Amino acid sequence: MARIPWINKLRYSTIVLTLSNLLLCLLGSSLFLSSCSPRGTLPSAFVPVLAAFRLVTMINTAAAQVSAARIVIRSSESVTVDAVTRNERRVKYRKWIWWTRVAMLVTVLQFTSAIFLLAQMFDSVPPNDGASDCIYAVVSGSSAWTHATLLLFLAISFFVPLAHFFVGHDVLRWRSFYSTEDNVWKAHYHEFFDNGMREALCCLGRVKYLMVMEEDEIYSVAQLLGDLVAYRASGTGHLELLAALLRRDGQTSKTYEGLVEARREQIEEAASLHKFAVAAYTGPLLDIGRNPLSFPCVWLYRQGILAPWFRSRWPVLQGDNWWHGHAAAFLNYLNLPPAALRHGRVSQGKCEAAYFIVVVHHLRTVVIAVRGTETPEDLITDGLGQECTLFDEDLRGLTNISCLDMSQGDETGPHYGHSGIVEAARDLVRQIEGNPDCPGDPSTGRILSSLLGSGCECEGYNLRIVGHSLGGAIATLLGIQLKHLYPNLHVYGYGSLPCVDSAVADACSDFVTSIIYNNEFSSRLSVPSILRLRASTLMALSQDTRTDTTLTMRLAGRFLYSGNSRGCRIHEESMGDALNARANTAGFSQNTSMDNYDITEQGKVGQSDDSLLLGGHGTEEIVIDVEHDKVGGSIGRAHSCGNLSEDLVMEFMESVPDTSSHSASNPREVFLAGLIVHIVPSKTSELSFPMWRAWKSGTQETYKAHISHRENFKDIIVSPSMFLDHLPWRCHKAMQKILARSVTDS
Repeated sequence: MARIPWINKLRYSTIVLTLSNLLLCLLGSSLFLSSCSPRGTLPSAFVPVLAAFRLVTMINTAAAQVSAARIVIRSSESVTVDAVTRNERRVKYRKWIWWTRVAMLVTVLQFTSAIFLLAQMFDSVPPNDGASDCIYAVVSGSSAWTHATLLLFLAISFFVPLAHFFVGHDVLRWRSFYSTEDNVWKAHYHEFFDNGMREALCCLGRVKYLMVMEEDEIYSVAQLLGDLVAYRASGTGHLELLAALLRRDGQTSKTYEGLVEARREQIEEAASLHKFAVAAYTGPLLDIGRNPLSFPCVWLYRQGILAPWFRSRWPVLQGDNWWHGHAAAFLNYLNLPPAALRHGRVSQGKCEAAYFIVVVHHLRTVVIAVRGTETPEDLITDGLGQECTLFDEDLRGLTNISCLDMSQGDETGPHYGHSGIVEAARDLVRQIEGNPDCPGDPSTGRILSSLLGSGCECEGYNLRIVGHSLGGAIATLLGIQLKHLYPNLHVYGYGSLPCVDSAVADACSDFVTSIIYNNEFSSRLSVPSILRLRASTLMALSQDTRTDTTLTMRLAGRFLYSGNSRGCRIHEESMGDALNARANTAGFSQNTSMDNYDITEQGKVGQSDDSLLLGGHGTEEIVIDVEHDKVGGSIGRAHSCGNLSEDLVMEFMESVPDTSSHSASNPREVFLAGLIVHIVPSKTSELSFPMWRAWKSGTQETYKAHISHRENFKDIIVSPSMFLDHLPWRCHKAMQKILARSVTDS
């Protein structure tokens, strides 16, 4: 990377703010010398002192920023980062963050001193027959130049902190160090998210995460998030990408023609058990959503704090607070007696799901309710989205061997699932059933066996496992492991996350039902779907004349990675001929990476005879014309052409090796498990304004439920309602209306 003069590394805002702070120092010193009393000296002296300290802070922030950028660049040059380099990078990055926090404190002090200066000025305005205090006497008896100096001093005193607040506290431009190297940007944001999550967890009482220096689950999640934000290499800003995502609203039209409508019996039990999945949210999250104004009172009531004398009546759960509030909240929501809740856990460990085991005698059912995402640890479990191998004990409940044949599963290896969800499900099995392979082990607490076993209280009862969002996905893996022990088991997941490969997802369709409401994001949330969304968004940005098409197209090309990505093929000649011919004449080597290609729009450059097609969006393709540059290298040029061939994308991408890790660059697809019931609002009841429809979709009068294909949920649908549709009461209301309509029709 070529060296750039240091002045070119400065942000424009840094230059303006540096001059402003210097001017504050000069004006403040001038007014200080004009002061006539100690009381009037203080306001005029404090502002320039802070301005001088601000300059010192900016110098130290710049030095820390340079040090952090250099270690990030050095660490990104290798595929694997050793422990020494990783710790050094974290220390350098924390030093830069520390100076940034000092700069934030100075900003607050500067704004406070400016307000104090203004208040002191009004307070010291002299009466008609009296003298003013010190510096402000200058205003009444001095020249217009002095008046202007004081007003300018006051204006800059307010401008500096406000400007720092809006433009941030970075002194240098990160792009001056990182250029367009996407691996460097990944490493930078990896460290950014790693520090941010650890500090957030520390503020929430999890101090242990802040002190960890080795790789842990925070490190893995931060690495994934860093890879997702690598679009910064193209010069695309966060808000710019968000705007492009919103512009995609409505571009992906889903058709429901040919889908079978769900039967009443496929929804009826799911609707009756939905309240158990919602009740598992025993913290304030549920009440914040349903009672945004009165949620503190509602939550305190559900927790039983308003009636502490009933503390002894509530069951004791593992990890519950001293007044047994979580048990009380769960039972109060369901309106069940304390004796119904037999066991549970609300602890907040990593990959440990909160759950409740309830006996409902009038339904002859034992219900296991698994909580969804509510705590920071649950977010970490969500973020551990890399695939992990499923062992035989994870799939022991799947007796349909033909569905588990390797030829129907993943051709590159054994069956797999979402690593965070799989680990949480394994821990949950150990919690409620001990070690199924050692039934005689007295150290294992076999909770379900003690309820559903032969001669026990609930012999012959049904076993139902329910969960919303993350809880639904964990419930699915839990049901797969327990199905061979309890034939009457059925799992209902509401807005579940994709968690297993396609073969396992199909094999459990007899006893797993996934209820999905409209466009909710969780049912489509996976690492591959996010990468595809990012790539397609960058492709859309490349068509915007205001963006850097060259860099955006190159970066989007790197993100097209699987059979689901847009294609890559030779245009009017074979790939081998095109690559080999140019490799021999232009100096290409076998290890040429995608970064060696520069992609631009048609009309900006000339074209050559040899063409390669890379990427595309919709019905368009990008043809890379390989031609010589003046120094014997080669440059890829792009122009639009006809229809897209999807099969040959991987051939080109494989011929251009990627240096990123396997899990980050080519993750395998995970799917929703079981039978998928997709509930959608009736088109006849939709309102005409998208944003209004998003907020009012909960009041739609008619809904339809379809048995959908799991492939329909591989890609995220960007819409104003994608997050609101995930609210559990929307799904519940829709199921109730569908059942009510079926009764009316019959």
